[in-house]
Amino acid sequence: MIARIWHGWTTADRADAYEELLRSEVLPGIGRIDGYVGADLMRAPAAAGRVEFVTVTLWESLEAVRAFAGDDYEQAVVPPEARALLESFDERSRHYDVIARSAPR
Repeated sequence: MIARIWHGWTTADRADAYEELLRSEVLPGIGRIDGYVGADLMRAPAAAGRVEFVTVTLWESLEAVRAFAGDDYEQAVVPPEARALLESFDERSRHYDVIARSAPR
């Protein structure tokens, strides 16, 4: 399994709108791609009144990541509606082999 990690930053006054866009459109759209396993979305206050979002998507394989992101699979995939709400973001995503996952008993 592959974890794809990406960061984006927005202003405090746009953070709720960005989160809603992720929940209502972006993540459901990604969810229709073969090989998608799931996602975690995290949000935290950042310096200078900004808000940081971290998205971790899980994929069955790098081939599934490529089906989502294209041949240059490290390139960030940021739809125009999201770009309009973000102040800055990682241009490249990081990818990790998931070597262990745990769940509470």
